[in-house]
Amino acid sequence: MDYTIKTLGECKYDSPLNLDDEESDNIAGYISDDTRIFIDINYRGSCSADDAHTLEKAGPRSKIFFRPGYTRAALVTCGGISPGLNNVIRSIFMQLYYRYGVRNIIGFRYGFQGFCPDTGLPPILLTPEIVESIHRTPGTFLGTSRGERPPELIVDRLEHEGVHILFTIGGDGTQKAAHAIHEEIERRGLEIAVVGVPKTIDNDINFVYKTFGFDTAVGQARNFLECAHAEAHSHPNGIGLVKVMGRDSGFIAAHATIASREVNFTLVPEFPFELEGENGLLYLLEQRLKKRDHAVIIVAEGAGQNLMGGAKQETDASGNVRYNDIGIFLRDEIKRYFAARNIPINLKYIDPSYTIRSVLPTANDSVFCDNLSRYAVHAAMAGKTDLVIGLWYNVFTHVPIEVATAKRKTIQPRSNLWLSVLEATGQPPVLTNGDHD
Repeated sequence: MDYTIKTLGECKYDSPLNLDDEESDNIAGYISDDTRIFIDINYRGSCSADDAHTLEKAGPRSKIFFRPGYTRAALVTCGGISPGLNNVIRSIFMQLYYRYGVRNIIGFRYGFQGFCPDTGLPPILLTPEIVESIHRTPGTFLGTSRGERPPELIVDRLEHEGVHILFTIGGDGTQKAAHAIHEEIERRGLEIAVVGVPKTIDNDINFVYKTFGFDTAVGQARNFLECAHAEAHSHPNGIGLVKVMGRDSGFIAAHATIASREVNFTLVPEFPFELEGENGLLYLLEQRLKKRDHAVIIVAEGAGQNLMGGAKQETDASGNVRYNDIGIFLRDEIKRYFAARNIPINLKYIDPSYTIRSVLPTANDSVFCDNLSRYAVHAAMAGKTDLVIGLWYNVFTHVPIEVATAKRKTIQPRSNLWLSVLEATGQPPVLTNGDHD
């Protein structure tokens, strides 16, 4: 893959930030474009920096591309809501307005839908008074929607509104659309920067260690696991079953498992499982109840889809497959299994999916939102484009959108994360009856 960051041209203007030069007197300052971060810190044998893949380090540049007083910036939020969206909107505005002196900032309403003239949704001119307290409200002040819009139409609107910088706040689908917008901008020879802030509560964007809202989601999921454990522990043969978000990646389920330490079975999309047989979930659940009289299960929404084959699968407005409900399926299968054996159980099923993403962010997530936003503004003002802000080895980076969206980040079977899940739950490494090698 090509990790080179595209730019609109030469940066001719001095930054108004008045920072020290890079590494001067150990004070945080400007970052040079040749400062890189290794993608992989583990190397065997001899390896030079020229052989290694690296990402460009994010941060303020001493020279910028856009003249602040003549620059118009726009923001858009797309996809599902996530804790911290309003924090990102506010922090991008504050950095542009107060630190760089950009006074003309607008927000497109209800995602890419807001670019369409037929919706009758004019953009909102953002002011300090408007954004002053939006971070105290969950959701997105600008509104959101799903679904693609022609990049030609969006670029037409950007030209019509005189926009120089577009910040796209969204997940995989949003950033793929942002890349298509960039390509149309490039085809027309326009000087418009497109910078993405990655937002997906599933935490599945490539080369982004975590996305904003993820920490909050894990904390919320842990709370529901505690409730499930209290229910299960209070009844004979008590079972607490919790379903959380995670279409193709089970990071919320995995991290919540480790945080709670009360889960006995963690089911995620990355690892298939079976219901029947001596290494299947239902038999192992029965053995758990015989030993401890209670059990807690957490399942990510995308897990076990192969077990429900034959059901009609539709797509949402973004083209994502509407997965079958694994939570309801497991609830019914568990009841069926134990009823057939005349074993009474007390099963409590909890589905907090939308509750998890509809809350205010934690303090850690609020800090993270602010950092992502500032680095996005630094990149945009320096004329960098077609990128998202990433976090790699605790360093903020510039990731080309094509690289970030090339594949979804998933839990790896030999990762420390999955090993920690197995040790926390005590479940077998595989929940299938075939060859386990």
